Amino acid sequence: MELTAIKDNITVCKVSDISEIDITKDFYFLAKTNNEISLVCKTEDTPVNCINREDGWKGFYIDGMLDFSMVGVLAKISTILADNGISIFSISTYNTDYIFVKEHKWGKTMSVLMKEGYKLE
Repeated sequence: MELTAIKDNITVCKVSDISEIDITKDFYFLAKTNNEISLVCKTEDTPVNCINREDGWKGFYIDGMLDFSMVGVLAKISTILADNGISIFSISTYNTDYIFVKEHKWGKTMSVLMKEGYKLE
């Protein structure tokens, strides 16, 4: 399975209002629930007035469109990483899964996944 690295540094944050988010940017994930508004974006695009933020993430996604009938794709990757002491933050979209790890674990993450047969672009 092929993976594509996201070149940018990523921030996970919580905002009080969606008006703080610049939706013209080319990369962001937005989630709104009854309890919070979460944003994952390039660190350089993080809103100034966020409530909380966690910088220092790097990420990759699984190439291609994952059919909803596919079973265990994210589970396999997360298990490999967990077995190597690497925690993840993941987001699933309609097309694929995105996996984020802390920046200081990036090299180990890529090394472990390549050892397991994943290809990285």
